[in-house]
Amino acid sequence: MGRTNATYRDTLRALERQWADYRRGLRRDEQDQFDRLFEYARSHADASGYLNHPEPMYALLVSIALEQEAQLEELAARIETLEEAIDGRNDGTER
Repeated sequence: MGRTNATYRDTLRALERQWADYRRGLRRDEQDQFDRLFEYARSHADASGYLNHPEPMYALLVSIALEQEAQLEELAARIETLEEAIDGRNDGTER
């Protein structure tokens, strides 16, 4: 027997098509950023499929937020590493 419900990946593709006119209205660099948001959502499609929420946009937005949170943590760690390196070079050399 076949599936009666579309998969989340199918739903995500449909959402992306629905937003195509909006995307076309963006500047080229913003289009790339917009596309990246849907890449983030696709990277969490398995979890979103498990959620099976009646409003798929919620899962899309949480997926985007989750990916951006991971990037923030990575950037914060990189900044901390750079600050420690700078502090290490300045130890004993400051007046």
